[in-house]
Amino acid sequence: MKRTLIRFRCSVYEKKFLNAKAKHAGISLSAFCRRTLMEKELTQRMTEDHIMIYKMLVTYHNNFKRIGNMYRVANPKLEEEVLVVAREIQSHLKK
Repeated sequence: MKRTLIRFRCSVYEKKFLNAKAKHAGISLSAFCRRTLMEKELTQRMTEDHIMIYKMLVTYHNNFKRIGNMYRVANPKLEEEVLVVAREIQSHLKK
């Protein structure tokens, strides 16, 4: 049984929007808010250290792409290996 109340502020437009979404889903506003909050994974804010590391990884990604482009004609096998590293860094950055 649900007994605890949580209140939050929103604009009139936001409340109408949430009510419309809840109605479209066929559930109450409370249920809609609970389901939405519980089923979505929120991204955390990055700390200054994380931002510094992110910027460093972006630089590494760009450098590996440049190195791969340098070897495009001379050594295509090495180019592909370097670009694999660049793609791995890029996929990590997208997370």
